[in-house]
Amino acid sequence: MRRLFIIRKDLHLSAGKLAAMVGHCAEAYWTNLIRNANIEKFDFENYQFNIQIPFEIYENYINDKFIKTICEAKNLNQLLKARTMALEFGLVEGIDFGLINDACLTELEPENEDGTCTVGIWFKPLDDEIAHSISKKYQLYKS
Repeated sequence: MRRLFIIRKDLHLSAGKLAAMVGHCAEAYWTNLIRNANIEKFDFENYQFNIQIPFEIYENYINDKFIKTICEAKNLNQLLKARTMALEFGLVEGIDFGLINDACLTELEPENEDGTCTVGIWFKPLDDEIAHSISKKYQLYKS
Protein backbone atom coordinates (compact mmCIF):
# COMPACT_ATOMS: atom_id res chain seq x y z
CA MET A 1 0.00 0.00 0.00
CA ARG A 2 1.33 3.43 -0.89
CA ARG A 3 0.48 7.08 -1.33
CA LEU A 4 0.86 8.47 -4.83
CA PHE A 5 1.41 12.15 -5.55
CA ILE A 6 1.83 13.61 -9.03
CA ILE A 7 3.21 17.15 -9.41
CA ARG A 8 3.40 19.25 -12.58
CA LYS A 9 6.94 19.65 -13.91
CA ASP A 10 6.18 22.53 -16.31
CA LEU A 11 5.65 24.93 -13.41
CA HIS A 12 9.39 24.80 -12.56
CA LEU A 13 8.74 24.87 -8.81
CA SER A 14 11.56 25.85 -6.50
CA ALA A 15 12.66 23.15 -4.05
CA GLY A 16 10.77 24.86 -1.25
CA LYS A 17 7.57 25.23 -3.25
CA LEU A 18 7.79 21.60 -4.38
CA ALA A 19 8.17 20.49 -0.76
CA ALA A 20 5.17 22.62 0.23
CA MET A 21 3.02 21.18 -2.57
CA VAL A 22 3.94 17.58 -1.68
CA GLY A 23 3.13 18.48 1.94
CA HIS A 24 -0.29 19.72 0.84
CA CYS A 25 -0.80 16.46 -1.06
CA ALA A 26 0.18 14.41 1.99
CA GLU A 27 -2.14 16.33 4.32
CA ALA A 28 -5.15 16.46 1.99
CA TYR A 29 -6.43 12.93 2.57
CA TRP A 30 -6.22 13.15 6.36
CA THR A 31 -7.66 16.67 6.63
CA ASN A 32 -10.56 15.66 4.38
CA LEU A 33 -11.31 12.77 6.76
CA ILE A 34 -11.34 15.18 9.69
CA ARG A 35 -13.43 17.82 7.90
CA ASN A 36 -16.04 15.20 6.97
CA ALA A 37 -16.19 13.71 10.48
CA ASN A 38 -18.89 14.42 13.00
CA ILE A 39 -17.15 17.12 15.03
CA GLU A 40 -18.35 18.31 18.41
CA LYS A 41 -16.99 21.02 20.64
CA PHE A 42 -15.45 19.06 23.53
CA ASP A 43 -14.63 21.94 25.81
CA PHE A 44 -13.62 25.57 25.52
CA GLU A 45 -10.33 24.87 23.73
CA ASN A 46 -10.76 21.47 22.08
CA TYR A 47 -12.80 19.58 19.53
CA GLN A 48 -13.68 15.92 19.57
CA PHE A 49 -14.43 13.84 16.53
CA ASN A 50 -14.56 10.27 15.32
CA ILE A 51 -13.20 9.31 11.93
CA GLN A 52 -13.51 6.01 10.15
CA ILE A 53 -10.38 4.68 8.50
CA PRO A 54 -10.75 1.62 6.28
CA PHE A 55 -9.27 -1.50 7.87
CA GLU A 56 -6.77 -2.09 5.06
CA ILE A 57 -5.44 1.47 5.29
CA TYR A 58 -5.05 1.20 9.05
CA GLU A 59 -3.37 -2.22 8.92
CA ASN A 60 -1.31 -1.84 5.74
CA TYR A 61 -0.36 1.84 5.81
CA ILE A 62 -0.69 3.38 9.27
CA ASN A 63 0.65 0.29 11.06
CA ASP A 64 3.15 -0.57 8.35
CA LYS A 65 5.44 1.53 6.17
CA PHE A 66 4.51 5.01 4.98
CA ILE A 67 5.47 4.35 1.35
CA LYS A 68 5.08 7.32 -0.97
CA THR A 69 5.75 7.73 -4.67
CA ILE A 70 6.13 11.20 -6.17
CA CYS A 71 5.82 11.39 -9.93
CA GLU A 72 5.93 14.24 -12.39
CA ALA A 73 3.39 15.27 -14.98
CA LYS A 74 4.74 17.16 -17.98
CA ASN A 75 1.84 19.62 -17.88
CA LEU A 76 -1.75 20.13 -16.74
CA ASN A 77 -3.21 17.88 -19.43
CA GLN A 78 -0.99 14.97 -18.41
CA LEU A 79 -1.84 15.61 -14.74
CA LEU A 80 -5.55 15.48 -15.52
CA LYS A 81 -5.07 12.06 -17.15
CA ALA A 82 -4.30 10.75 -13.65
CA ARG A 83 -7.68 12.10 -12.55
CA THR A 84 -9.36 10.26 -15.44
CA MET A 85 -7.57 7.02 -14.56
CA ALA A 86 -8.59 7.38 -10.91
CA LEU A 87 -12.23 7.78 -11.90
CA GLU A 88 -11.96 4.72 -14.17
CA PHE A 89 -10.71 2.71 -11.16
CA GLY A 90 -13.84 3.79 -9.29
CA LEU A 91 -12.01 6.19 -6.96
CA VAL A 92 -14.08 9.11 -5.68
CA GLU A 93 -12.77 12.63 -6.14
CA GLY A 94 -12.48 14.51 -2.85
CA ILE A 95 -12.43 11.28 -0.86
CA ASP A 96 -9.95 8.92 -2.52
CA PHE A 97 -8.00 11.54 -4.48
CA GLY A 98 -8.04 15.22 -5.25
CA LEU A 99 -6.37 18.02 -7.12
CA ILE A 100 -4.10 20.46 -5.30
CA ASN A 101 -4.64 24.08 -6.29
CA ASP A 102 -2.14 26.72 -5.20
CA ALA A 103 -3.48 30.12 -4.13
CA CYS A 104 -0.71 31.83 -6.15
CA LEU A 105 0.50 33.99 -3.28
CA THR A 106 4.19 33.37 -4.00
CA GLU A 107 5.86 32.05 -7.14
CA LEU A 108 3.00 30.78 -9.32
CA GLU A 109 0.66 32.68 -11.62
CA PRO A 110 -3.09 32.00 -11.66
CA GLU A 111 -4.34 29.69 -14.41
CA ASN A 112 -7.84 28.95 -13.15
CA GLU A 113 -10.85 31.28 -13.09
CA ASP A 114 -10.76 31.34 -9.28
CA GLY A 115 -7.21 32.74 -9.26
CA THR A 116 -5.49 29.44 -8.45
CA CYS A 117 -3.09 27.17 -10.30
CA THR A 118 -3.53 23.38 -10.39
CA VAL A 119 -0.21 21.94 -9.23
CA GLY A 120 -0.75 18.27 -8.41
CA ILE A 121 -2.95 15.40 -7.42
CA TRP A 122 -3.00 13.36 -4.22
CA PHE A 123 -4.28 9.85 -3.60
CA LYS A 124 -5.31 8.07 -0.44
CA PRO A 125 -3.18 5.05 0.47
CA LEU A 126 -3.77 2.73 -2.49
CA ASP A 127 -3.13 -0.95 -3.10
CA ASP A 128 0.20 -1.21 -4.91
CA GLU A 129 -1.48 -2.63 -8.01
CA ILE A 130 -3.69 0.44 -8.47
CA ALA A 131 -0.90 2.87 -7.56
CA HIS A 132 1.44 1.23 -10.08
CA SER A 133 -1.26 1.18 -12.77
CA ILE A 134 -1.51 4.96 -12.47
CA SER A 135 2.13 5.80 -11.79
CA LYS A 136 3.51 3.72 -14.69
CA LYS A 137 2.22 6.45 -17.02
CA TYR A 138 4.55 8.93 -15.31
CA GLN A 139 8.19 9.05 -14.32
CA LEU A 140 9.52 9.69 -10.85
CA TYR A 141 9.86 13.39 -10.09
CA LYS A 142 13.37 14.63 -10.81
CA SER A 143 14.63 17.99 -9.68
